[in-house]
Amino acid sequence: MHTGGFARWTRRFEGERERRRAQGDPDWGQSAALHPAVWASIQRFQVGEDGDGANLVGKADQAGDADYAQAVRLFIAEEQNHARLLARLLAAGGIATLTGHWSDVVFVRLRRLMGLRMELLVLMIAEVVALRYYRALRDGTDDSLTADVAGRILSDEQRHVPFHCERLHASLAELPRAVRRPVMALWRLLLLAVSLVVAADHGPALRRLDIGRLRFVVDVMASSHAVVSAVLVPRPDAWPQDTVIDRD
Repeated sequence: MHTGGFARWTRRFEGERERRRAQGDPDWGQSAALHPAVWASIQRFQVGEDGDGANLVGKADQAGDADYAQAVRLFIAEEQNHARLLARLLAAGGIATLTGHWSDVVFVRLRRLMGLRMELLVLMIAEVVALRYYRALRDGTDDSLTADVAGRILSDEQRHVPFHCERLHASLAELPRAVRRPVMALWRLLLLAVSLVVAADHGPALRRLDIGRLRFVVDVMASSHAVVSAVLVPRPDAWPQDTVIDRD
């Protein structure tokens, strides 16, 4: 498949990598103080961010676009950096990382069911949920180190979503036109189901972050409209590097 245009995404990822190097890490000398429910929530998200991404890389290589495959590798490096940042944040609070969590196992198995299209559709659910979660973590606590870490991760996620939208548009274009909207409608239903599970599982933390379960789900679903639109009817330069798709 010819996807085209992903050389600019490679440049964006590389530019962001250089910016991170120049910026340096958060001040890990600070301690972090959070409610136990928030710490438990962060532990679970840290597991989800971790992983080598080998399955996604293999499928990206098979897609036949070297620029896209390189961009995927840079995306995975950012996700691994998120896992590192969250692990360091947990350590600053004296909290251990988890070796695994059932939610991560389910997502990984779903992503590996079929080809690249299915992998990205499932991955996009996690990314859209993460947008709202990290915004809540950034804005819902008075802990400066936590807000710094969450803000850095959120900035990356705001680039990841349009990156995946662009590739999904190319993938769905292979399907008959009449099938594309139903596919994305089913995607939104799965997103709703996952959002409800996350809201239930992380409910105590969400309350401490001043958002609550219902508001979390409503906000996630509201942000999904922009995602569906970008996948089905993209516009040139509709997703500049600093686009924010989650809503206040």
